[in-house]
Formats: sequence, C-alpha cells, structure tokens
Amino acid sequence: MPAAFLDLGPDEFRVWLDDHRQPGFRADQVRRWLFARRAGAWDDMTDLPKALRTQLADEFRLWTMQTVRHQQSEDGTEKLLIELADRGQIECVLLRDATRRTICISTQVGCAMGCVFCASGLNGVDRNLSTGEILEQALLLNRLLGPEERLSHVVVMGMGEPLANLDGLLPALNQISHPDGLAISARRITISTVGLPPAMRRLADQSGRYRLAVSLHAPDDELRNELVPVNRNIGLQSIMDEADHYFQVSGRRLTFEYVLLGGVNDSPRHARRLASLLAGREALLNVIPYNPVAGLPYQTPDETAQRAFGQIVRQAGIRVKFRHRKGEKIDAACGQLRRASFQQQNPEFPEGDSSGR
Repeated sequence: MPAAFLDLGPDEFRVWLDDHRQPGFRADQVRRWLFARRAGAWDDMTDLPKALRTQLADEFRLWTMQTVRHQQSEDGTEKLLIELADRGQIECVLLRDATRRTICISTQVGCAMGCVFCASGLNGVDRNLSTGEILEQALLLNRLLGPEERLSHVVVMGMGEPLANLDGLLPALNQISHPDGLAISARRITISTVGLPPAMRRLADQSGRYRLAVSLHAPDDELRNELVPVNRNIGLQSIMDEADHYFQVSGRRLTFEYVLLGGVNDSPRHARRLASLLAGREALLNVIPYNPVAGLPYQTPDETAQRAFGQIVRQAGIRVKFRHRKGEKIDAACGQLRRASFQQQNPEFPEGDSSGR
C-alpha cells in the first residue's frame, strides 16, 4: 500500500525529490496546492509534470481518511465523522462565528482520561493519531470553506488528550502555523489539556508558542477526583503549578475551562472556591454549560444557576466568558457523533456503557 504522504515531514519529502532527481522547488509547489489551493488529488496539481504526478500517486496516498458522516447546522457549524485506514473513527469540527473560522481537531481515537460526563472516552482509547492524521483533519476542514473564507483559529479540543500525543501533535501544528502551511498564527492556536504536569512542562520548554487551556471542571481535588478520575494521581496543585510555569515561559494568557454540570459543580460554593483557586492569575475562565450526552445522567444548569455562578466569579475579579453552544442539533459536542455510530454498529452495548471495544 502506498505510504501516507502527510506523515512525511517537509525535509523528508525534499530528500525523496532529490532521490528521484526532481528539483527542490517541487516541494513548495505541492505545499501551495495542499495548503493554499486546497487540492483534492495529485492530478489537481497541474503545474507538476504529469510523470511526477503519476509517480507521487503510485508511492503516496494523499488522503488516508474517509468521511462517513457530514453534518451541518443552521449556525454554520459543520462536523465530520471520519473513518481512518484501520477503521477507527474520530471527529473534527468547523465553527463559523462572524468573521472567525475555527477548526477543532482530535489527537487520539477515543480518550483515556475518563471524564465521567464526556462522550469521547466512554469506550476508552484505541491509539494516538499520527502527525499526518492530525494534519489531514485540518486540511479536510479547510476544504469545506468557501472561496472567500479563510481559517483563523485552531483549537485542539477534539477527541483525546492532546498532551498524551505531543509527538504526533507538535509536528502537525508546526505545519499548520508555518507561513507556507495554513499560516495560522501560533497565538490563535489553543491546546486543551485535562492537566498532565510532565507533558505541560515539556510543551512549555519545547514549544511555548501556543495558547494553553486547562480543563478544570471542579474547584477542589475532592470533586475533581470524581469527575476527572485521572486527577487522583495528579492533584490540582501540581496542575496549577505547571500552568503558572507555562505562562511564565510563553507570556500567553491562560484559559481555564469549566464544564458546568447542573446540581454537581454549579453552586455558589463551587463558584467561590473556583474564584479562590484562580485568584491572582492572568487568566480567562471559559464556562461551558453542559451539552447532555445520551445515556449519561448529567444535565445543563438552568439559566438562574448559570447567571449566579458567573456573577460570583466575576465579582472576585476573574475574567469570565460563557461559551455559546454551537452545533447542538448535529451532536457537535466532542464524541457524540462517534458514539452514535458506535451504538448503531454495536447494538449489544447500551447507551452510556463504558465497555471498551
């Protein structure tokens, strides 16, 4: 089977060209076709010699994924359920908001973090995505844009824990942010993590260019241990220490994410504890009212609880933003579309079952 082209680094492709007695500028032509002109096939690259296009098609698969479901919402959100070469499935999303065009990409097939309210990890994790598979999501979503639209932001908040796959992720982001790639400014790329301190330190020291979003979901270890089981072996303090280190290295304001679960973590007491945890930090609190998942018991807090929670935190001097839910009608919350597909293919597993595949 031909190799996956997007798993080939730029320098490796130049070596391939040299080995095949092709001039180095062919690499720049291919990159322009992929990243700027949104080519869909080798034969689209009409300024390459026909013989070279044939050779590339024989040796490299330009695309390794197949879109098995494409959903669109009235608010402009588009979501893809993608099947990989080994038949694993992932999700990625394009969000439109005024002039902003944001893509949300995945880093793993499933997730091992075990957040009890999240659809992505209900069946555990199968594997990390390769650099090419991460990059291919960005290119597929980029091809959904109209001629006058341009990508402006990238959030690595899809399926999986990004910091558990830095080896695959960072080379992909290097190409996404490169001037000859998708040319997305590093300050407009956000990596989300549940909080893995050693990996947070590695990200800070190796590539502190990007924005970091830390998913808290609870203001203390007692509750976080219940909602985010991996926290039992980590603890909030070590996560906050590494978040502070990342800010010192990068100079970029931190984002802390907090999924608001009705009757679970949305009380005034929780709000006061959260404000105390974040006090004195140059940070934004991104509050996300829960998007219900079939088979799970958690609910969206009512408007009164949401307003009270936000008011308490704001009065403590914390910058707060409530995330507007987009794509609700197309299962745009992470993992929901894949979960629905899994249930159709495996009816013996009831909805919400956490058994692995």
